[in-house]
Amino acid sequence: MTDTLSAAQARRIALAAQGFTRSRPASVSARHLHTVMGRLGVLQIDSVNVFARSHYMPLFSRLGAYDPALLDRVFLSRTTHYVEYLAHEATFMPIEDWPLWRFRREYFRKRLSNPDSWAAGNARTLAWVQDELRARGPLRPADIRADAPRERGTWWDWDEVKLALEHLWRTGDVAISGRKGFERTYALAEQVVPAGILSQEIAVPDAIRELTRRAARSSGIATASDLADYYRIRDRSAISTSIADLTDAGELVPVHVKGWERQGRPLPAWRHAEAALPRRVDAAALLTPFDPVVWFRDRALRAFDLDYRIEIYVPAEKRRFGYYSLPVLVGDRIVARVDLKADRAASTLQVQSAWWEPQARPAEDAERIAAELALAAAWQGLEHVSVSGWGTAADALHRELDARGDASVTRHVHARESAA
Repeated sequence: MTDTLSAAQARRIALAAQGFTRSRPASVSARHLHTVMGRLGVLQIDSVNVFARSHYMPLFSRLGAYDPALLDRVFLSRTTHYVEYLAHEATFMPIEDWPLWRFRREYFRKRLSNPDSWAAGNARTLAWVQDELRARGPLRPADIRADAPRERGTWWDWDEVKLALEHLWRTGDVAISGRKGFERTYALAEQVVPAGILSQEIAVPDAIRELTRRAARSSGIATASDLADYYRIRDRSAISTSIADLTDAGELVPVHVKGWERQGRPLPAWRHAEAALPRRVDAAALLTPFDPVVWFRDRALRAFDLDYRIEIYVPAEKRRFGYYSLPVLVGDRIVARVDLKADRAASTLQVQSAWWEPQARPAEDAERIAAELALAAAWQGLEHVSVSGWGTAADALHRELDARGDASVTRHVHARESAA
């Protein structure tokens, strides 16, 4: 028989799998970062920095305020713990996972090396870039370009060096050895990945089965689409085979979730055999748009009633919620979204807009959100919080922040608000 769960139970299972039932530590150490990564599997990287870069956020959401320099030491320096690859989009992943992604590297090698591709017509560039890394060790793109022979004209164009490095990174000939600021440093894969890991070979069915197993563990409860999206695996047949194998092995348990439907029919779902069903979730957290809880739009809508779209590329006058609004979790519900900006010159966290979501309970949720906003300001070293009047939750959050008395709270007028 297939178990039937309520939508709330499914949310609690999913949030527990993501670490939201664990208490935040009084002091965050590297061990806590490794624990979170053990649950997430990957940490998506994004360059947008209006409040905080995306890869810093999931750790803040789960652990509370921590020193961002700690993440830099653990993830961005040349260590043997993590490496960057396309394990979802661009992500940090455990370096020992390198062999699991051989199938994706081979996919890129085949796709990018067809006769009509850029790589096929730029074999000299690729070979020269590899020779530079072999001779000189880890380098930034600017370091490589600066050493290029000038007489060869446009062949050494800045974009050509970047294209070569990105191609070689996708195919696994090159790895990212660290970052200076947000700028990547590249090296040959053998200069970054330990030889014992680099030499491992995992058959494609075994790799996809293992990634499906991990996606299920990180998701707690999931549909086939959820499991495929977690690591962006396009081969749905391989996902289906992996689900069947893991179900036969007792690692996945078929379930129905009330409300998880397609065209009026129950949507097949699976619960990881070790997934916990907590009685309640007492978390409150600001989530990055690239947090695994919400990064798959279909799952966010199905599980949390969150119809979510990042509006970075939407013209300002057409934005509904703001440039880079962050979903807000309270308990097991996504209750709001807030568009935050760190005005570092004024040492102010600007709440540019704030909106209630359908599952909000404004009278009880506003206080929890205000506390998270005050914590976010302190985490980013900002002394003040300023709230605009744009959005259905803005007034309530301003009142709660003002009532806290532990931050300098002001009102400001957002450009969209004044235009309206």
